Amino acid sequence: MFTRVLATFAAALLSLSAFAAPDEAFVGHDYTVVKNAQPVATGKKIEVLEFFWYRCPHCFQLEPSLSAWLKTLPKDAQVRRVPAVFREDWMPAAKIFYSLEQMGLTDRLHHKVFDAYNVENINLNDTAVLGTWIAKQGVDRKKFEAIYNSFSTQSKATQGARLASTYAINGVPTLIIDGNYLTTPGMTAGEARMFDVLDQLIVKARAERAGKKTR
Repeated sequence: MFTRVLATFAAALLSLSAFAAPDEAFVGHDYTVVKNAQPVATGKKIEVLEFFWYRCPHCFQLEPSLSAWLKTLPKDAQVRRVPAVFREDWMPAAKIFYSLEQMGLTDRLHHKVFDAYNVENINLNDTAVLGTWIAKQGVDRKKFEAIYNSFSTQSKATQGARLASTYAINGVPTLIIDGNYLTTPGMTAGEARMFDVLDQLIVKARAERAGKKTR
């Protein structure tokens, strides 16, 4: 009797363990293989590439949990955010991102730009409104505007747009692991599952960099 109880208890633990473990990510369902794999900009580190748009409600919704997940990245992985530009009216938001990045203000103001567009309904595409808003954040307005209007910022935004086109991105948010694998919250039917898939793809990319075969 005692042996049967132990066996039942062990089976229950095994069942719970299997339930807790994330399901294996399947190509064609949870993610796709990029047809034209691209070189990464992160060197020896596995690249986590996020295509987004500040005015996208889905990107806005994903941002808090994505930021939390990024803090758990292994040391051999690195995030690179790229604002997508599908239309001309997406360009101002892209230039805001690259301006903040060049000024070292991304960590402080990235989420605030999301809030300005999506919660406070502030039209940061209007340069006058943007200048006033950026000054309220304690940022040197003239310095910001000089960077925002610079050739360098325009070039970065244009290059980001080309990268989205190269990857054949047709929507945001989209995440690409190490230039090879693409996934979205829509493909994984939710954020929680997407992060499980991303974790698995990082492991897959690491093994492939080490020359190991993966399924």
